[in-house]
Amino acid sequence: MIPLFSEFNDEEIWEAIQGKRTGGQGKGPAEDLKPPEWEVFPNPDSAADFKLKRVAQPKGFENFFEDTVLVERIREVRALLGFTRIESNADFAEATVLKDGRLTKLCRESPNWLPASEVRGEGIFLRLRETSFLAWAGKPELQQLEQEFFDAHKAWRRFRNLQPVHEGFPGIRLVLLHSLAHALMRQIVLDCGYTAASVRERLYSRHPGEEGGPMAGILLYTAAPDSEGTLGGLVELGEPLTLGRHLQQALESMRLCGSDPLCSEHRPDDTLGRGVHGACCHACRFSPETSCERSNRYLDRSTLVNTFSARGTAFFE
Repeated sequence: MIPLFSEFNDEEIWEAIQGKRTGGQGKGPAEDLKPPEWEVFPNPDSAADFKLKRVAQPKGFENFFEDTVLVERIREVRALLGFTRIESNADFAEATVLKDGRLTKLCRESPNWLPASEVRGEGIFLRLRETSFLAWAGKPELQQLEQEFFDAHKAWRRFRNLQPVHEGFPGIRLVLLHSLAHALMRQIVLDCGYTAASVRERLYSRHPGEEGGPMAGILLYTAAPDSEGTLGGLVELGEPLTLGRHLQQALESMRLCGSDPLCSEHRPDDTLGRGVHGACCHACRFSPETSCERSNRYLDRSTLVNTFSARGTAFFE
């Protein structure tokens, strides 16, 4: 393991050892990992477990996206912090932030180690043009839709006794990115050779005024440590012509749903707090729980294309 410490000098190593012995936390990693990740993706430089390749935008969608980044090699580390019964305490992204009594610890005292797994795979990183997003976000029809999602968000937090109820609302920006990620995931699994449960999403959504913002991007990557391995099928779909074709087919499939018109008429639930989603259902948009970062919430296909019940809120005209 000596090569792992080659970039540190003796004083830094000794300081870390002393901090560990005295129980100090030292300069540990920040809890919010997304800003550093966001800064790395536009950079084509690669590391041992992280290899990137930049290609052109999807064919036919040059006005909506920046250059595509093919993640030819990626490593993900997952650690088990605890578990819940019946209801989850919050989103995966908030697991280390919320202090909720529903999270059961792995042992009675503070653990000295946590069970973890290491997954290596591949992926595709897409980034929306900020100018295109701002032009879309300025539509007056979106103000009402965002307010409906905000009311449903407050009802969801109220139902789970999360206070204050108005915090943590991601805004219409994440609804668009999340809906796009699910639409594209459902489409690419038909060609990439992986199952739907083997492809995960990672959403990068920040408003211009937030720390690390603005962000508007999605990462779709393989994430199942099974016998499928990583065969390059997902990266192959990131080429401009192929990805443009899949994007077009994904959007076309979102215009109609087998449950329409009921699906297109569904609005976010602001009473019982059980559904923070609009026009979407298991027939058209929901993904396996292992693939979704937001537990199939903050979804609405009317933010992507026109539906039976919605006109004027589509990002892709």
